[in-house]
This record gives sequence, structure tokens and C-alpha cells, in this order.
Amino acid sequence: MNLEEKITTYLPTVKKPTFRVTFNIKLFWTAIVLIVYLTLSQIRVFGIPQLPEVSAQLRFFETVLASRIGSIMTLGIGPIVTAGIILQLLVGSKILNWNMTKEEYRKKFQLWNKLLAIIFSFLEGFAFTLSGFIPHYGDWFSISIISLQIAIGGILVLYLDEIVSKWGIGSGVSLFIAAGVTTQIFNSVFSPLPLPQPSPINPGPFVGYFWNFVNYAQLNDFQKTISSLVPIISTIIVILLVSFVSKTSVNLPLSFGQLRGFGRTWNLKLLYTSNIPVILAAALISNLTIISGLTSTLDPSTGESCGILGCLNSEKNPTSGFIYYVTSPRSLLIYDLINGNINSKEIIRGISYIAFLTLVATIFSVLWVNTASMDPKSISSQIKEMNLQIPGFRSSELILESVLNRYIPKLAVIGGALIGILAGFADVIGAIGTGTGILLTVMILENFYEAMKRERLEEAHPLIRRFLE
Repeated sequence: MNLEEKITTYLPTVKKPTFRVTFNIKLFWTAIVLIVYLTLSQIRVFGIPQLPEVSAQLRFFETVLASRIGSIMTLGIGPIVTAGIILQLLVGSKILNWNMTKEEYRKKFQLWNKLLAIIFSFLEGFAFTLSGFIPHYGDWFSISIISLQIAIGGILVLYLDEIVSKWGIGSGVSLFIAAGVTTQIFNSVFSPLPLPQPSPINPGPFVGYFWNFVNYAQLNDFQKTISSLVPIISTIIVILLVSFVSKTSVNLPLSFGQLRGFGRTWNLKLLYTSNIPVILAAALISNLTIISGLTSTLDPSTGESCGILGCLNSEKNPTSGFIYYVTSPRSLLIYDLINGNINSKEIIRGISYIAFLTLVATIFSVLWVNTASMDPKSISSQIKEMNLQIPGFRSSELILESVLNRYIPKLAVIGGALIGILAGFADVIGAIGTGTGILLTVMILENFYEAMKRERLEEAHPLIRRFLE
């Protein structure tokens, strides 16, 4: 046996169904996996002295990577995405000379992505604990027990995602992100609970911005009333922008070569690589934050931990260095502007963060096109296999490829850059759930809706069928 066959023999896997899975069964398994994930997100890791203080950057990590710091789901989809980043770079740079248009290499990619995700679950589990993001008692036994629980949680996410992809609807990774962001937005707007402690982002006294708006409107406090509305308005603006951009596309007309008068259009979306680039970019930034904490040394005189990537304060928020300028200023910037406390350093940080996120998302978008069989050659082969051709052109795969080559490389660059700009802009203006989280959730829900519509709806409950038709 070769190396891949040996790994497959010992690596547990979720078997594909050997029969046609009905819509109701798919819906059942999707719901079960979601319930399991949400339940595990509420189970606290055994052995930690107290729940960790979640800084703004860790909150960003929670939102984008579907995690909950201090619970079994501390890592979320982080190991899966990190493994994907590594393989994308290796395949994209031709260090691994894999032809992703062939089924053999696509299976090899999936296998190694799974194995690397398991390895990174352990590495990130220990990195979280050793860097101080997760509190512990300081002895190696405590560190090991906590890290292993976190690693097991990361592996469970991997297999929950595999169940959804084979037995459910859509992708488990996308499902977890959407569930986490939707819950966060709803709680942040409508929660009537009192704020546990004062926050420069939330003017208080309630957790929910809506109740703060009502409270300060009654007190005639104009400045705090407006401050309470800013996150809600920002979130609505970003949702509308993302909905508009995600529906913008280039429609390539095609016709059946042997059936005149019949044809279809091939849809090339402006956001050609969907939400993949921003997931990978967000994972990269989150990993840089963890590495920054892991490589920093505490300075007792200032209370800051400094290292090669910059400095972090006691709450693990970046205060200077490279890590400071590539992470989001969150919504502090917009509140400073409203209150007249313009901070030039934070403005520069906001601009550099958007620029970095845009650059990284663009690079990952181009790499993803080449590794996910979305390049002109792969698409032209798919069109040719369906006996379709471009009206007015000869039925040739080379002609199809040359026409697609006019659009796909440009859409990969423009779409990647645009999704980075949208996510960064939303973060800077203080949208709830982070710009990246909202962008991902809107696109995920749209894709999930389309996936459900493609199922056999005659098998669905009448209420679900009425909603989708």
C-alpha cells in the first residue's frame, strides 16, 4: 500500500450513504449536528480555574471560526481552515505538483487536509493554553489535560462537518459559522440582560443595543442614543451591501450543439470564490494573534507581553507592532469619531487592517481558483462534458477556455479584493458579529437556501415546501 492508503486504513471516516438520501433525512442529520455543536459550545473545559476573559481579538476569533473560548469548541473550525491554508499554499506554489482537475488528486487533497486538521487540533490546543489565552494552574498535568480536551473538540468539529457534507445539506463548517454569528447578532441587539461590566464598545447598561437605545432615548441623552444605534445601523448597511454584491454576476450564454433553440446561461459571480478567501484570511489573522501571544514575554513594569510580532496587553489585545496594524480596531474607532476623540493611530490601524485583509483575501482567492477546479480549463471541460457551446463559436474546449479566460482570472482578483474590503469596512464601522462574520453568514444562508431548493421538495414538510417554493 502507498502512504495515502495506509493513512486511510487507520484514519476514521464517515462513510458515504449507499442509497439515495431523502430530503427529510438530510434535514434531520443537519439539525442533529447543529444541536450537538451548540451543546458542546456550552460545555466548559474541565480543569480551568475560571472562564477566560475574552478580548476583542478573541471575540473576532470566536465569530469567524465558529468557536467559543473556554468550551470544548474553543478551536471551532480553526484546525480545518489552517490545514486548508497550508495545502492551498503548497499546491498553489507547485511545491506539491497536484493536478486538481483529476479525481485522484482531489481525494489526496481531502485526505491530507483531514490529517493536517487533526495534527493542528493538537498543536493549536497546546498553543492556546501555553500562550495564556486559556487559564490554567501552571503545572504540566493541568496544561496537558486542558489542551487535550480542546484538541478533541477540534477533531469533533472535523467529523461533524463530514457528517453534514455526506448526510446533510451544505457544509458543516458554514453551518457552524452561520449559527454562531446569527446567535451573536440576536443577543447583541435584543438581549435585555444587564451588562456585566462597562465596555468602551457598548455604552450600556444593557447587553442589547436596542434596549440601550430605548433607555437613553427616554433620558434624552442624544450622544449615547446615537452610539447605541450605530452598531445596528452598521449591521443593516453591511447586510444590504453583501446581499447586493453577492447577486452581481456575469452570465455567459450557452447553447446545446445538437439541439437548436435550446440553451442556458453559465453564471460567473462577481464574488467568484464565494466566502472561502475571507475565511482563510480571517484564520491567518487569528493564527498570527495566537503566535503573537505564544512568542511574547511579559514585562512586569508595563503589564504588557511583547514579542517579534508586537505587544499585547493583559487582556490579549494588540497595542503595538505588526500584529496591531493587521488586526481590526473593532468599533472603538467609530465611537471615538462620534465622541470627538479622533485617534490618528487607530485611523491608521483601520486603514492598514483593511489593506492587509484585502491583499490576503485576493491572494487566497487566486490560489483557490487553481486548487478547487474553478480555473478556465476545468470549467471549460465541465461545459464540454454537458455538450454545451458558446453561440457563434465552434464547439471546441480551447475556444471555451479562451473565452472563460477573459473573465475568471479577473473575477478571482476583483472578487477576492472586494470581499476583503467589505469585511474590513464592516469591522471598522462597528457592525455586530464582525464584518467577516456578517459577510460569511449572509452568503452561507443564501447558499443554504439555494441548496435546499435543489432538493426533492415533494418529500419535505408542507410548511418547508411553501417557504422554499
